[in-house]
Amino acid sequence: MTEQTKNSQTILVVGGGMSGLSAAVEAAEVGFDVVIVERNAYLGGRVSQLHHYFPKLCPPGCGLEINFRRIRQNPRIRYLTMAEVEQVTGKPGAYEVAVKVRPRFVTEKCTCCGKCAEAATQKVSDTFNLGMSQVKSAYLPFPAAFPQQFVIDPSVVGTQEGEALAKACEYGAVDLTMTEKTVSLSVGAIVWATGWEPFDPSPIPYYHYGQHKDVITNLMMERLAALDGPTGGKIVRPSDGKAPEHVAFVQCAGSRDTHYLPYCSGVCCLAALKQATYVLEQYPQATATIFYIDIRAMDRLEEFYTKVAAHPRVKLVKSKVASITADPQTGQLLLTGENTEKAEPYRSAADLVVLSSGMVPNTATRKLPAEAQYDAYGFVAAAPAGAAIAGCVRRPMDVSMCVQDGTAAALRAIQTVSRR
Repeated sequence: MTEQTKNSQTILVVGGGMSGLSAAVEAAEVGFDVVIVERNAYLGGRVSQLHHYFPKLCPPGCGLEINFRRIRQNPRIRYLTMAEVEQVTGKPGAYEVAVKVRPRFVTEKCTCCGKCAEAATQKVSDTFNLGMSQVKSAYLPFPAAFPQQFVIDPSVVGTQEGEALAKACEYGAVDLTMTEKTVSLSVGAIVWATGWEPFDPSPIPYYHYGQHKDVITNLMMERLAALDGPTGGKIVRPSDGKAPEHVAFVQCAGSRDTHYLPYCSGVCCLAALKQATYVLEQYPQATATIFYIDIRAMDRLEEFYTKVAAHPRVKLVKSKVASITADPQTGQLLLTGENTEKAEPYRSAADLVVLSSGMVPNTATRKLPAEAQYDAYGFVAAAPAGAAIAGCVRRPMDVSMCVQDGTAAALRAIQTVSRR
């Protein structure tokens, strides 16, 4: 299948997270055609999984909705979800790009009525909630997902379950005959904004992540606090669903460690401070302890740090946690280490432990299908000719930095196509 776009004026944005969305809408609103290619079934990237931004502690939904509205209202923007770039050939101003598109099994006729989900009986792991819950075999990734279009899990294709889903849709939007296809695009410039994955702390033996259910990651904490998350926004212990009385945050969980993730992601300290406020707001008697090497809160974010740190139910301990174990009788988690400010050992109990795992660029495991240079950690150090790099695939960034970086990438892409 071939879809023709303007050869020298269309800009391809690979990645529909915050940096990619920013690049796309900025380029389109000054008059350039844009195609967004996104691997997930929805746009919004990691930001869509967050509960609040820091330092304002406001939900990300409003910012995403503004960008989604800009996309809906701009005929210059097209998007392909469940899609990945397979091959890039040509030169700046005249690229030919092959895009693989996986089947959603739901067409654009979908009105998001939810009848298919009502008919579904089988459940699959909910990847949006990081596997902490399950969804039916016909699902909307999350309530505010864009596009507002259901997805059918491929496991039910050719089964009675699949037939029931198709029969339930009065609009004929369920199409189980859909297959993987390749779309060819002709574009003048490319913005690579392929995003990041959270570091998996499973290999760290002394934290026992994956063995103790109540040891979770910072992104899992975001989903627990989110109203559309697996617990409806209630922060509870995954092991028994009980409210935690004390939550411990372990900073640099694998980060700044030559054995795992040698660099600092820059945002984890602030994320822990933010998540401590989630606990304080939900549970008036609960406490939070943040175990840190250094607290990194630059520029205007220093005020946010001092405000949260001054809270009477927040405690900061300068330490690299040595081990996390569970009491075999009570199941309560025990953190041990040395308080380096007081030069004394500690043994601290917690009901829930949040590991601050860092940001790993997707290019650490999946290189771009174009020539590029990478640093020792997998971040893109130099863009291919005629391309721009945006967001966390270039270096760790917070959301506001991603917006700025996406805008800068749009300008570089516009300069590329304008010279042709």
